[in-house]
Amino acid sequence: MRAIEIVELSGPDHALKVVDLPDPEPSHMLTPGAGVIVDVHVAGVSFPEVLQTRGEYQVKPPLPFVPGSEVGGVVRSAPDGAGVSEGDRVAALCMLGGFAEVAVAPEFLTFKLPDELDFAQGAALILNYHTAYFALKLRGRLAEGETVLVHGAAGGVGTASLQVAKGLGARTFAVVSSDEKEAVARAAGADEVLRSDGPWKDQAKELSGGGVDIVLDPVGGDRFTDSLRSLAEGGRAVVVGFTGGSIPEVRVNRLLLSNLEVIGAGWGAYVMSKPQLCREIGAEIAGLIDRGFVRPIVGARFPFERAADALKLIDERGATGKVVLDVV
Repeated sequence: MRAIEIVELSGPDHALKVVDLPDPEPSHMLTPGAGVIVDVHVAGVSFPEVLQTRGEYQVKPPLPFVPGSEVGGVVRSAPDGAGVSEGDRVAALCMLGGFAEVAVAPEFLTFKLPDELDFAQGAALILNYHTAYFALKLRGRLAEGETVLVHGAAGGVGTASLQVAKGLGARTFAVVSSDEKEAVARAAGADEVLRSDGPWKDQAKELSGGGVDIVLDPVGGDRFTDSLRSLAEGGRAVVVGFTGGSIPEVRVNRLLLSNLEVIGAGWGAYVMSKPQLCREIGAEIAGLIDRGFVRPIVGARFPFERAADALKLIDERGATGKVVLDVV
């Protein structure tokens, strides 16, 4: 099979190489001796792969290795008892190995792809939407009728969070940096769109009637203090990541004065040892698909050989929606 390996830790420009490798065995690191083999049509591209090209991600396999955490494709084989079978169209989270013509995933992170979604949307489904549901509902305790403000709202996690929040009955506020990203956020269901270079904190407080209930932040950086200031009394700031580069610090007196919470939402590390929870989140996302709320927004599509360009687009913060590689 064709695959793309990270062969050195020099960043997106020089770290990748197209190679020929044997097809993977039907075994996954999370389910040794058992795994779903998927013929990959489209591979998702995410910020962790950018970090992996520099050796900056928490998962550091020995070189060389095939990156790529999620795919959309067709099942070639599946173990007994799996919820999918040969010939099924699926979305699958493989963690590694997705930048290839064939990938292997654990059965509890492989889900049938509804007819409403194509393979590119399948490659955009698990990482972002499971993260969004985990962050908003399970960690943020989002209730129907509450207000949610999403930073980085035109990106993969951002658009997923807007759609999931709408599906859970929330009013949504999107923070973006350009006209193009505003259009993407509105397409994802944002009720209000605010500019990151404007008085978004004050606008959010005014439009929400005193402050939002939840801020979901995959960006980090120096706007985090204003995120806390935009919360209503009893509000929750849910930390999903730091694509902005810097990790903010919190003056805890701000939490005390308004009874605020800062909540970590590390989906991957938490759920990988909990197969049943993965299945339950998958079922909730399937319900949101059925009800028309979840429709992954695919942004830039790159040919397989241009994986470096896909990673650079994300690295330079130019991506909207989900960036994908067309494998076949």
